[in-house]
Amino acid sequence: MSYTAKVLEQTIKRNPNEPEFHQAMSEILPTLQPFIDEHPVYEKERILERLVEPERLTVFRVPWVDDKGDIQVNKGYRVQFNSAIGPYKGGLRFHPSVNTGIIKFLGFEQIFKNSLTGLAIGGGKGGADFDPKGKSDREVMSFCQSFICELQRYVGADRDVPAGDIGVGAREIGYMYGQYKRLTGQYEGVLTGKGLTYGGSLVRKEATGYGLVYMVENMLASKNTTFEGKKVVISGSGNVAIYAAEKAAQFGAKIIALSDSGGYIHAPEGVDLELVKQIKEVERGRISEYVKRNDGATYHSDSSVWSLPCDIALPCATQNEILKEHAELLIKNGCKIVAEGSNMSASIDATELFIKSGVYFAPGKAANAGGVAVSALEMAQNSSRIVWSFEEVDCRLRTIMHDIYTNSCNAAQRYGMKGNLVAGANIAGFEKVAEAMLYQGAV
Repeated sequence: MSYTAKVLEQTIKRNPNEPEFHQAMSEILPTLQPFIDEHPVYEKERILERLVEPERLTVFRVPWVDDKGDIQVNKGYRVQFNSAIGPYKGGLRFHPSVNTGIIKFLGFEQIFKNSLTGLAIGGGKGGADFDPKGKSDREVMSFCQSFICELQRYVGADRDVPAGDIGVGAREIGYMYGQYKRLTGQYEGVLTGKGLTYGGSLVRKEATGYGLVYMVENMLASKNTTFEGKKVVISGSGNVAIYAAEKAAQFGAKIIALSDSGGYIHAPEGVDLELVKQIKEVERGRISEYVKRNDGATYHSDSSVWSLPCDIALPCATQNEILKEHAELLIKNGCKIVAEGSNMSASIDATELFIKSGVYFAPGKAANAGGVAVSALEMAQNSSRIVWSFEEVDCRLRTIMHDIYTNSCNAAQRYGMKGNLVAGANIAGFEKVAEAMLYQGAV
């Protein structure tokens, strides 16, 4: 049995009932074997055994008071997975599905993603099984303040810097940052995704979506083509989806679909993004509202957005949203490129089918790294007390995404897997972290 297979088997046995974490390890570890075969010191020093075990996992109670005056209780989480190359960095997710397995899967992926950016940030993740949907601003504030009362014990500008994720936007970050300042008396870059008036960075809201499109821009260029005239299907309608749609449209693509948990809109002549922003960002409404104000679109709640013929598919909603049957539909309908805007958007068998069928596939740890990259740039601006222009941050983001693509391609080619961005991104991300762990000893 290979070293990676042995570690995978042992880790699954030690961490039962965590299917998302198992899936992340199953996708990453086997691809590292060629690199480890060439560098046996990593097996000798048990780098993988240390890598798959979080440095710290904290689970805590979050009591808060709703608008009726009743006390509610949720569970909060923070996994500090690996700090070999920098302070822990990773978002907070507020969603009913959050549990230990999901937080560990996200944190494990974050190690590789953060390494790929080339910036000095380690891997972490956190969140709570709280659902902000349907809650008043006061209820969300009550929850966020209680959540940060506990989390503030474990975070700091040079220790652990959380950001937003699903269910955590500018509103939630603002409430948490305000409470952090009250508790600690520190005005520091402890949270990213802050408002522009109190330490936030330009491009942060757009970063993951823009970065995703910059990744696809490189993928298209390798095929001697561009976004011009391409039909693009996007799942989700949050920040990632909206700003991926915005940038792709600027590059000449036609965005024909967006979705939310209820269904999707199909706009054959292209989605009106300003209307989507009004519904989702201002009104916090459902995507189904779109068809009531736009005659050129239809709404579907009884089929998959991946059934639509397209040139490019950008999953930007949640994990495992593309299963094997969805991959088969996309391939059948002529899709040529799939890039993950959400983490682990495609199941393992769907990913394998894409690669086998010649669909150019970019995994989330590479394709959606733009968000954490600009978060790290926000940290840099906070530390130096300066503000960069939109153009400067956007230029840095585009360069980072180009470097991620290039490094992933080169790593894949070096080990005989040309064009396999999954293996390439895993190896390129692992190499930097493993070397740092080796030099720092058994810590």
